[in-house]
Amino acid sequence: MDEIDDVFVARLMTTDLRTVTPDTFVEDAAAVLLDNDISSVLVVEDGRLAGILTTTDFVDIVAKSQPKAETTVERYMTTDPITADAQDSVSAIAATMIEHGFHHAPVVDRDGTPIGIITTSDLAAYVSGTEPLAP
Repeated sequence: MDEIDDVFVARLMTTDLRTVTPDTFVEDAAAVLLDNDISSVLVVEDGRLAGILTTTDFVDIVAKSQPKAETTVERYMTTDPITADAQDSVSAIAATMIEHGFHHAPVVDRDGTPIGIITTSDLAAYVSGTEPLAP
């Protein structure tokens, strides 16, 4: 068994989440990304994950929306994103990320409440040895 098969998502995920709601304006969501130097925000409604908005989505936003058009996140967010469980192996979520071509996987509990996110940056930091494993 590979050593990475013994590492679970909970040990690498980021738990300091930045969230928005579906009715947040895309301009405000962009500010959250920039102000926090992150590449995605989780879209939460009534405490549950409703979607995700990533920096890649802003290509679509710029192409289809007038600047400052007061367009909401709901129009561009990915609804029903593929999620991870805290007890999933890192190798399994990495394979899923490759298979579907995405860079962010929200981590949710059994109720669908976001508890973290794992990104390609988290995986790179782990592989490089620069990211200590969380307890």
